[in-house]
Amino acid sequence: MAKEKVILAYSGGLDTSIIIPWLQENYDYEVIAVAADVGQGEELEPLNEKAIRTGASKIYIEDLREEFVTDFIYPTMKAGAVYEGKYLLGTSIARPLIAKRLVEIAEKEGAVAICHGCTGKGNDQVRFELTIKALAPHLKIIAPWRIWDIKSREEEIEYAQARGIDVPVTKKRPYSMDRNLWHLSHEGADLEDPWNAPKDELYMICTPPEKAPDTPTYVEIEFEKGIPVKIDGEALSPLEIMDKLNALGAANGIGIDDIVENRLVGMKSRGVYETPGGTILYAAHKELEYLTLDRATQHYKETMAVRYAELVYDGCWYTPLREAMAAFVDSTQETVTGTVRLKLYKGNCVPAGCKSPYSLYSEEFATFGEDEVYNQKDSEGFINLFGLPLKVRALMMENLKGNK
Repeated sequence: MAKEKVILAYSGGLDTSIIIPWLQENYDYEVIAVAADVGQGEELEPLNEKAIRTGASKIYIEDLREEFVTDFIYPTMKAGAVYEGKYLLGTSIARPLIAKRLVEIAEKEGAVAICHGCTGKGNDQVRFELTIKALAPHLKIIAPWRIWDIKSREEEIEYAQARGIDVPVTKKRPYSMDRNLWHLSHEGADLEDPWNAPKDELYMICTPPEKAPDTPTYVEIEFEKGIPVKIDGEALSPLEIMDKLNALGAANGIGIDDIVENRLVGMKSRGVYETPGGTILYAAHKELEYLTLDRATQHYKETMAVRYAELVYDGCWYTPLREAMAAFVDSTQETVTGTVRLKLYKGNCVPAGCKSPYSLYSEEFATFGEDEVYNQKDSEGFINLFGLPLKVRALMMENLKGNK
């Protein structure tokens, strides 16, 4: 009789390597590993051989990079979603995409369960599991860190060695990191004390701003309906755009953020993020919206962006509210077309020009010189009506004082 199958979100690290034999020993499952390529680079190369050697019956290595950009990064950027004023949601937006692919492969393979290696302290467990519940509520979810007896890295290493699994005993870098084509995050070690400034050697993508070139770099980004389509006049694919902006941003020290953030699970954590291309895109997109959105829409969208960011951070991607918000955002982007020029200089991303066929800026109305279109006398009546509630209240207060 064939064994039941489980799909394992596989990274090849210590946690997911020992989860393979653990699943076999405790559930007698056939384990199918799935590794998602969202731009982590060379980390994926040895996984095929390693997964099979560790006991998986097969492994899928899925290239999700373009889908990551078009279906997750761009909608979040168009919304202007930034978590707690700093975090551009690099890990948060990748997790629902990965979980969606886990579900698709589970359905293809006829698996009964999906397993992940997230700890019980983090946000990722929520992001994976909410996506699975939204897309495949019939699938069982297994989270070993919440149920097994292993309590430390040392115990993990002992478990691996007892089963002949090769794992590095020491780490070259002491930090917990997550990398994709949007960002690189760093947590742990000396960063656990918020008084400690990040060391220059921490950064693996960005040049420290003070070591960036002494001359600025200019870049022009062209958007169509809120989506970047050209860099310096050259039409590029979504992945090419990210690669080019990441390179430009990294060289100029753009995109380093240090934040003590509120995790969904109730604690504060300190993270340092490198998001060079993303920081440039957000800045350019916002600059174009300044030119093309009316006041009421722009202000409402800014308010909504805070809630949108919370939904993404909390793993609520596949929810009616997030999808409804995305529809609103898409409506606002109909006129967000044009070109933005930015100056990149030692960690700063400075606006250096913006133009759009849908620009709502009118020099005729805004000029400080003589004009023929704006009657300044009209403002007196406007102020009288706009200030009427204040005047009525002030008169009432005067009457009250007079009657005492």
